[in-house]
Amino acid sequence: MSRITACLQALKAQGKKALIPYIVAGDPGPEFTVPLMHQLVAQGADILELGVPFSDPMAEGPVIQLAHERALKHNVSLTSVLAMVKEFRLKDQVTPIVLMGYANPVVRMGVEQLAASAAAVGLDGLLTVDMPPEEAVELNLALKAVNVDSIFLIAPTTTEARIQSIVDLATGYLYYVSLKGVTGAANLDIVSVKEKLAQIKAKTDLPVTVGFGIKDAATAAAVAKVADGVVVGSALVQALATLVESKGLGAIEPASQLIGDMRKAMDSL
Repeated sequence: MSRITACLQALKAQGKKALIPYIVAGDPGPEFTVPLMHQLVAQGADILELGVPFSDPMAEGPVIQLAHERALKHNVSLTSVLAMVKEFRLKDQVTPIVLMGYANPVVRMGVEQLAASAAAVGLDGLLTVDMPPEEAVELNLALKAVNVDSIFLIAPTTTEARIQSIVDLATGYLYYVSLKGVTGAANLDIVSVKEKLAQIKAKTDLPVTVGFGIKDAATAAAVAKVADGVVVGSALVQALATLVESKGLGAIEPASQLIGDMRKAMDSL
């Protein structure tokens, strides 16, 4: 059993929903990432998603695009991010970590090398935004061999047939994109999210998390009522970017408080 599956099963047994913050590794500087990861766990995060910096993050809105740019100024690469995971594991062997990124760095490293490196550093899952299931078979097999989960996105426009092809390959959990558009978009419609989740869950027993449009404790709690987990990215990335100008490394704790507030709201349901 993977760390992700163990985590989600334990939460379900406790009647809790997963809180999954997303940050861009190396933003605003490499020295922030591992301390921030530990602080997010302290605030109640269950799974951590680390964005792999990329020059053309097509699924991202302005906030996260800028975070990718800041990280790339420090030459943060896929290899760098794996090293951060290894460092995090020196103090935390429990919290699952998922890398979220784009196909280009994966292809450049090679799927076999990535799988071997992922296993060596203690990575638990990989979500490759622009790699459709038809092209992910080789990567999927390599990850499965080392017990690393393959996470896939499902969008509001994904057809029934397409959902089936995705869930047939996915392990760990599914990530439902609650809105049409890029990360950081607004106008979250809980009713439509609930309807789509029912459609997905009719085809799989995998937990389904929801991201995009979750900006505060209230929206996190609303989504937690209908989903197995809540993914928050832009709001957290923006909070850190705003605070770091005046506080430097001291921005980590107050920025992470957003996750603490979401945890309290989700647990009060």
